[in-house]
Amino acid sequence: MDVEIPDKSYFRIGEVSKILGVKPYVVRYWESEFKTVKPVRTKSDQRLYRRKDVEELVTIKNLLYSEQLTIAGAKKRLYGPKVDEESYRNRLVHIKKELLKIKNMVS
Repeated sequence: MDVEIPDKSYFRIGEVSKILGVKPYVVRYWESEFKTVKPVRTKSDQRLYRRKDVEELVTIKNLLYSEQLTIAGAKKRLYGPKVDEESYRNRLVHIKKELLKIKNMVS
């Protein structure tokens, strides 16, 4: 899902719900479940979402709707340990070398 976020600093909940294509109560629910979304409150207690909040909500929507993860699964994906791609690649190269050694020993 490719979502276009207008070039603004702050968004009201109605704008965010239109951008995401969900109802405002869904945005509020995601806000309560995912602690990385923290809108600022105005004096009149309105939520103002920063651009990074909206980007995070787009990511959450993609995890829930496109990848069909549960809330718990989306949390694991967002907050789980980050895999360092370089060390992961190095480990795979090492495993491949070891497997080739074993293949040569068996042949």
